[in-house]
Amino acid sequence: MPLNTPMILTWLRIALIPLVVALFYLPAGWLGGEALRDTLAASAFIVAALTDWFDGWLARRWNQTSAFGAFLDPVADKLMVCAALLVLLDLQRVDIFIALIIIGREITISALREWMAQIGASGSVAVHWLGKFKTAAQMVAIPCLLYGQSLFGVSSMQVGSILIIVAAILTVWSMFYYLRRAWPQIRERAS
Repeated sequence: MPLNTPMILTWLRIALIPLVVALFYLPAGWLGGEALRDTLAASAFIVAALTDWFDGWLARRWNQTSAFGAFLDPVADKLMVCAALLVLLDLQRVDIFIALIIIGREITISALREWMAQIGASGSVAVHWLGKFKTAAQMVAIPCLLYGQSLFGVSSMQVGSILIIVAAILTVWSMFYYLRRAWPQIRERAS
């Protein structure tokens, strides 16, 4: 396993996941109240989301890509999003149906990509702009929902609620896109 700056950023993203979750298990008084807890959790998620963009950019720019990094990066993203959605479910800031759609899609597409790689057809389920927009919507919606307060007179809960619905719609759309792209191989292997 190569240890370089992009890989360290990916591991940092994974390390921030338990921090975000742990903040919600500390007694509110330890952090000066729920507002500070929510601010710290949203900030940690934002840092983690930024490492997602930055590690890929650095890996390409410095030619430090690796097979392990290509595997670990999307795993870190999915762990981060799923953990945050579970926290938001517990806080009743996201609907269970939205969380099920997003988490179910992540599991489905991860399994599909793994299977397609095994049969040598991973190119047909390569990342598409739909998936990138879905990820962007999630990475803005989730910290808004974690923060849960007004910022500059705008309710982060309202912004987050709208964006998480957009993310769920893009989630379903991108899942069907990837499944449609893989359908010829699925049909061929199933018969």
